[in-house]
Amino acid sequence: MNIRTYQPYTPSTRNRSVSDFSELSKTRPEKSLTSWIHSSNGRNNRGIITSRHRGGGHKKLYRKIDFKREKIGILGKVIKIQYDPNRNSRIALVHYSDGDKKYMLSPHGLKVGEILLADKTAPLVIGNSLPLSRIPLGVEIHNIELFPGAGGQLARAAGSVAQLVARQGDFVTLRLPSKEIRLVSKNCWATLGQVGNLDFKNLKIGKAGRTRWLGKRPTVRGVVMNPVDHPHGGGEGRAPIGRAQPVTPWGKPALGQRTRKSKKYSTLLILRRRRK
Repeated sequence: MNIRTYQPYTPSTRNRSVSDFSELSKTRPEKSLTSWIHSSNGRNNRGIITSRHRGGGHKKLYRKIDFKREKIGILGKVIKIQYDPNRNSRIALVHYSDGDKKYMLSPHGLKVGEILLADKTAPLVIGNSLPLSRIPLGVEIHNIELFPGAGGQLARAAGSVAQLVARQGDFVTLRLPSKEIRLVSKNCWATLGQVGNLDFKNLKIGKAGRTRWLGKRPTVRGVVMNPVDHPHGGGEGRAPIGRAQPVTPWGKPALGQRTRKSKKYSTLLILRRRRK
């Protein structure tokens, strides 16, 4: 992926950058693997906003991604690398030898025409999927299952990569993208390689309108609100928040306060917590 920048003809193009999409196949999405999804805009079944700053945005089709890599033991050929508006990584359309078609996350370095395989004896090639018990130590992986058969849940964003650092008994030790180190069952599956579209983190939005196209509404600081709207609100002029520490609009501690449940079942599997 290469980044395209603009001459500063207008204020919005001065700091704007976009992907040049040079690695993508110039085709429409596979119709059998797409569906419409209803956007809740952050509202519940009664129409009440339960998640703020959501709404609007361009309409988009949902691409059905095979996070489980269900075609075990069947060879597949990469036909296209495509854009997905529902995630920041690219997706690859794979045609399998039995005639089936599936979308999968496109790893960095995957090319059109390559042959992929999900199997316990699959070769150690980028894009192939294996159980963690069959992957050598030190290998970079992504799309990792938390529970056997549940489908990949870890390391799915653009540029994400985890590393298998140890193996003992029924568990393997992973270093996740957040630098957290935790145990995962050795029967879980993962895909070799790093998720593609590495330069996504270097893109600059450039203007507020592009954020609205993504379905994100404006955010307002609590300190400029009225007391009825936020605990930080009120006061004369540029008043401080008036509290010992920042809080959320609902009065809970914010900015650094850990919110993970202390009695969660998987706490014993975490060897080192992620950074704040």
